[in-house]
Amino acid sequence: MKYECDMIADLLPLYKDGACSEASERIVKEHLSECEKCSDILKKMDKSEIDDEIIREKEDVISSQAKFFKRKSEIAGGIVAAVFMIPILVCLIVNLATGAGLTWFFVVLAAMLIPTSLIVVPLMVPKNKFLISAGAFTASLMVLLAVVGIYTRGNWFFVAASSTLFGLVVLGGPFVVATEPVKSALKNYKGLTLMGAYTVTFAIMMFCIGLMSGPGFFRMAFAISFPLVGVAWIVFALIRYVPLNGFIKTGICVCGLSVFSFFSTDIIFALMSPVIDNNSVVVVSVISPFIWLLAGVGIGVVFLLIGIIIMIAGGNKK
Repeated sequence: MKYECDMIADLLPLYKDGACSEASERIVKEHLSECEKCSDILKKMDKSEIDDEIIREKEDVISSQAKFFKRKSEIAGGIVAAVFMIPILVCLIVNLATGAGLTWFFVVLAAMLIPTSLIVVPLMVPKNKFLISAGAFTASLMVLLAVVGIYTRGNWFFVAASSTLFGLVVLGGPFVVATEPVKSALKNYKGLTLMGAYTVTFAIMMFCIGLMSGPGFFRMAFAISFPLVGVAWIVFALIRYVPLNGFIKTGICVCGLSVFSFFSTDIIFALMSPVIDNNSVVVVSVISPFIWLLAGVGIGVVFLLIGIIIMIAGGNKK
């Protein structure tokens, strides 16, 4: 009995998986021995080829959906940008109508850059949305501060800009280094890069404040900031690079910070001695700091002992 190729094609998947009945299997075998077309179909029904076809179809679907959402995002970004243009145009018309000229109009224009960087930019850019949006937001803040500084004729721009930049780096730095492609570029140097960025932006901020405050500020700022920055780097190096368990590192940090806190006033006064009036009397109560020193060292020693015990126990198991 001759069977149609369409019927045999329907049975081929079951035949290939061995899931058809003996009668159907016999029919398919007889047909394949005579039909070259169906035999070729069976040869192409290789698992790898089917998987590759499924992967290609999946990628096509994902690509088409990505293009669809990209177009929708661009449309939404264009609409939001058009909405943001309304208050800008209103301010421009009011400025010109009242004869005020283009004065505070630029302040409004610069201020509108901030919501634009947070709403429009993520909708418009196809890749690295967070990094580009963060950069646009930072730039828009700097532009706004500059425009307001020019409009008010103030000399505070560099202090405000450097302080804002330092705060943004402290808050957003960990997220930036954890985002691609920065994460792949830095590899194992993310922490070191963050500490470097903190230190540089902090130094820039203190330098700008010093320029506005006067020469005496630098000595005082150095005396207070240098020990703190140095301790921060020591703690970072200990935690990141010293091959000890967490309890030992915690104990060393707690003991070290307790001792530093107790002697910090002496260190600062020693560094500031040239700018302290010799006739001035500084009274510092040592009772409370001494109690904190004993408490901190005691807690640190407890962590150290726990860490040493864990390390010894782990060595004995080996």
